[in-house]
Amino acid sequence: MEGENLPPHELTRRELLKLIGGVGAGLAFGGPLMLPGCTPAVPGVIPLPTAPSTFSARVVAVRGQNLYEMTRRLIAGLGGMSTVVDPGDTVFIKPNFLTAGLPRPNHTITGEITKPEIVVAVAEECLIAGAGQVIIGDAAQVPRFGWEELVTLDGTSHLAAEAARLNAHYDGRVQLACLNSDSPDWDALPARRTSLSAIYASSLVTRADKVISIPVLKTHHIARLTLALKNFMGVTPIARYGGGSETIGRFVLHATYGGPESAFLDVVDAIRPHLAVIDASIGCEGYGPWVGPKAGHTVDMRERLGDWLMLASTDLVAADATAARIVGQDYTTIPYLSSAYDQGLGQARADLIALDGATLDELRVEWEPARVASSPSDSVMK
Repeated sequence: MEGENLPPHELTRRELLKLIGGVGAGLAFGGPLMLPGCTPAVPGVIPLPTAPSTFSARVVAVRGQNLYEMTRRLIAGLGGMSTVVDPGDTVFIKPNFLTAGLPRPNHTITGEITKPEIVVAVAEECLIAGAGQVIIGDAAQVPRFGWEELVTLDGTSHLAAEAARLNAHYDGRVQLACLNSDSPDWDALPARRTSLSAIYASSLVTRADKVISIPVLKTHHIARLTLALKNFMGVTPIARYGGGSETIGRFVLHATYGGPESAFLDVVDAIRPHLAVIDASIGCEGYGPWVGPKAGHTVDMRERLGDWLMLASTDLVAADATAARIVGQDYTTIPYLSSAYDQGLGQARADLIALDGATLDELRVEWEPARVASSPSDSVMK
């Protein structure tokens, strides 16, 4: 979809697949990755010009106590899902299911994962807009996890049951995918910011017509915050980047030149997601992105703001930058956000972001920042 909020030079799905094919062919023949007009990515060199976005962006904010209803209001505030999704589209929805499949307490109420209510409501809005297929997927940290463990906040349902309900009403058009096991293929994407020859991402994401990121608001002890952009670390395979199919983490992507920030920005640059919906209901502060005695702390936004909060934008950089300001951080203090803005992936400047539904002053809350890890090896989770 064209629009004034989209960064310039957005690849169409067809152009992306053509580019993927070229990268894959280069790797198959053992040659270095060369893109038109670019030099190979090598340590110490970032072959990207500085071209900050000059486009204005719009972020919608919604407060409330019912996540289903808030999601519907949020999408309506954007102009309806039909402004993003076209009839017949295959839509990939990427939540953050970080700790799914791990022996953890209730992932939903700790604030470690995106709330199933929001995921289901976004999926249904896509179906109402005429999506031909909606894929809900994440690679998380394990080869496979159980969708039944992703329970709603009130404990009355879970994502497997909710997907079955949607399938009963919408002709079986919803698919749940544990990417590490269910991805049909892994496509090689250009790696212009790292020392890697390419970055592999699930074909369920790269070949979708529309891609939606639904993160939960959390601090992160390497990236400082994990939001809509960093969420795409979870479309890469742990078998390739973690040293084995049973390994937790993506050490290779953390150790590459530029660190994990460069890796997930490469994925975002290639995929160019179409919508961000940020879950700021129950999240994590401090040494996130997980919760524990020596990790982060759960935050229920109702205790800070009086309500739960959700944000949405077709500009992922604008959505992340706005969420950062709400928790007391400017984009210039977050390396991945300042890089995303400098490299033209979206708008981060407050004066060029229109916030609908509230003012920043009305939404700002206290939020303990992350204590940044001393080295990439300190991090094992996305």
